[in-house]
Parts: sequence; C-alpha cells; structure tokens
Amino acid sequence: MISPTDLRRGMVLEIDGQLWQVLEYQAFKIAMRGNLVKMKLRNLKTGAIVERTVSSGERFPRVFLETRPMQYLYSEDGRHVFMDLETYDQVALSDEDLGENGRHYLKEGLEVQVQFYEGRPVAVEFPITLDFEVVETAPGIRGDTVSGAMKPAKTETGLVVQVPLFINVGDRIRVDTRTGEYIGRA
Repeated sequence: MISPTDLRRGMVLEIDGQLWQVLEYQAFKIAMRGNLVKMKLRNLKTGAIVERTVSSGERFPRVFLETRPMQYLYSEDGRHVFMDLETYDQVALSDEDLGENGRHYLKEGLEVQVQFYEGRPVAVEFPITLDFEVVETAPGIRGDTVSGAMKPAKTETGLVVQVPLFINVGDRIRVDTRTGEYIGRA
C-alpha cells in the first residue's frame, strides 16, 4: 500500500478496480481539512485522464507492471497481433487495449512496449513520435500565409491531424503519439 504523499510520476495504482498511472501530483494543505493531494491520473485501459483529490491518509495498492518489447505484425477483424521480440509469442489486442488513437499509429514492423499485469496485456506504449505520409488534405494555395492557420490531413493509417497550410498530399509529417498533434515535417 502506498500513501498519496509517496507518489511519483509514472507509478501505477489500483483505484476502484482500475489501473491508473500517475501523470502529476501536488500536495497542499487546507485549514481544518488537513493535507490533501491532487492527482492527475490516466486510466491504462481507456486512456481517460481524470483529476482526483484525496486526503493524505488514504492508501492505494501499488501495481507493478511487466513491460515487454513487442513488434506489430498485422490486424484482423478488429484485433491487432503483436509478437514478443524475446520469446516470439504472439498476443492479440483489441482497439480498446490500444487506447484512443492507438490503432491509427500501427504500421507494419512498429516496435512498441506492451505492459502486462497478472499475465494480461493492459497498455501499449508507442514511441513518442512517429512519421506518416499524408494521403488526403486540401491543397495549399499560394498566398495562404496566415500565421498559425491549420487544416485537417489524413495519413496512410487513417489518423486525422491538424497540419499547417503548406503541407500537401505525399508529404511526410511527424506526429506526437501522446497528444496526436503535428510536430513538423519528417
């Protein structure tokens, strides 16, 4: 059991039967109520981010996850097959297991970190940035130089990203997998 005052970024806790990863935490004191800890947590199953305030006296079970390097092989009927790079075992994960945009980040041969809890895969960590080719977007018009103007672009995997006006079909772009936002040209 771990108390909120012993929290660290990246720790995984079990709260209400769900696995939550600590993104941020802040301890503060309110008169008459004692010490409180405000936590920003990410649900490992759904990817949902919530803020929760708890008293410093509460205790949570700490969860230790096993992380294994795996390679994406193929998708079939809404299931995505990954191969363990050490044992060559194959694991099939659903869209829900991959998180909100996870299926749009999958490219053949992509290496990811899959986290296991009690022998079950519970989360997939993608590389921080990935490169994609733009397959569909409105053409950039000469003279469209408004600072900060964006337009939607669809990548080869189906991911839709807001990109600057100068990006055209066939360009390669770099995307941050944590936020799903355009970073720059690849």
